[in-house]
Amino acid sequence: MENDKVYIQHPGKVVEDSRFSHMMALMLDPSTNYKRGLIRCITSRTGDPGIEGNVDRSELYFVHEDRPDHFLVDNRVTILDEAKIVAHIADAKSGWDFIGLEDPDIWIDKKTGVTHVYFTIPIRHEAHHTAVILGHAQGINLDSLEMKQPMLLPQQFGGKGNGAKELSIAPINEKGVRLNLIESSENSFDDGASVVQVAIAHSMDSPWEYGEILFHPKEHNISWIAGHASPGPLLPQTFIDMGKGKLLGILNGREASKHIAGKIIYGMFSIGLCIYDYENGKIDWVSPESFIRDSEARNITFASQFVETVLGEGILYAHVDDSFVRAYTLRADAIKSLLP
Repeated sequence: MENDKVYIQHPGKVVEDSRFSHMMALMLDPSTNYKRGLIRCITSRTGDPGIEGNVDRSELYFVHEDRPDHFLVDNRVTILDEAKIVAHIADAKSGWDFIGLEDPDIWIDKKTGVTHVYFTIPIRHEAHHTAVILGHAQGINLDSLEMKQPMLLPQQFGGKGNGAKELSIAPINEKGVRLNLIESSENSFDDGASVVQVAIAHSMDSPWEYGEILFHPKEHNISWIAGHASPGPLLPQTFIDMGKGKLLGILNGREASKHIAGKIIYGMFSIGLCIYDYENGKIDWVSPESFIRDSEARNITFASQFVETVLGEGILYAHVDDSFVRAYTLRADAIKSLLP
């Protein structure tokens, strides 16, 4: 239900293109003043995103701004050595099938000017289970990306965790480390609850380490996030100042799933808040209720990008039912009323 005092849902879709029926995970490039970026386009869909077993095949495309809440799709993103790196991770002969890059995050190194893009590399096995890898590419800009070794691997491929996706990049702490947030899983992404976990980054261009699980849905009695939890963007201190070493963050949470006629029917995904202590890698608070659920959503409202537009106000971009991107205006003064 829309709360007009806290956010305003913009009319229409942020991105439309006749080539694609489903687009999601908009991410904008800060080096272009958020006027250019990337989007995940679904090239084929099997099943329903609200029911277990759905498989999307994806490609990443460039977008550019028409106006702040409307972007146009350009050409497909080309990443040097993508095929070689993916083939090295999982040999197709062993039954693994790469289904396309997903859910990009863009980070610019202010010291070097290098553009880094992190993304999900999903590998689906012929036995119908999925391994989720956090990939990495870098270049002088988005047009010159070269794929590097993954940042985090699941156990199936020599990693020490259960996979990683949906990255949220934290500021560097006083120890010179970034305690980034990722969505991981208690077991596997096919049958386990999604959890919010720390990814320890001593460097942004070499592999990271899995850290502590900070939020497990089954360990909390919060209905809107009882099934799955995933980190969204961390909001800048200029938007809302939470004090030294802490940021207000977006959480994407899913209600508990239901088992109906032998199938898992996922609960509603909506958008809530958290307070993240990035100095120590701790989530201090999670909102007891979500605060954004799109008026057209059947089962998913999932935030990917926040851009502060003026002091105390900004635009949150989220995708609805894994099909289209919506924009919402957020107001800091109103959001403060939701905080402890």
